[in-house]
Amino acid sequence: MIYELSKEFRFDAAHTLNRTIEVEPSRRIHGHSYRAEVVVRGEPDPETGMLIDLSLLEKSLEDARDGLDHRFLDEINDLGPATMENLAAWIWRKVEGVCPNLWRVTVRRDSDAGACSVFGKETV
Repeated sequence: MIYELSKEFRFDAAHTLNRTIEVEPSRRIHGHSYRAEVVVRGEPDPETGMLIDLSLLEKSLEDARDGLDHRFLDEINDLGPATMENLAAWIWRKVEGVCPNLWRVTVRRDSDAGACSVFGKETV
């Protein structure tokens, strides 16, 4: 059997964005409330029965959250433009070191019902 284990965290952050439409509102500093979901997938360890130790996953997610929550995203050097795509990829990079069976990272912005997911290469 294959299992999926997921955890979510929330963060609020501000940014600017250069766009070709709705230019002025995007260029002004504005903020959003986000939810990020991290999914680990695979077979549990036969000895422990776990995909990953939840404490290890939670510590990794807290570190990622601390890097984003109440931040001006334009100032995060390794993020790039503060799109949902780049946020999902940034979170992936922050947790993949402790999550060898990382499967998916999804960033949701509830204010406009938007979401973006990034998957591991084996899904392509």
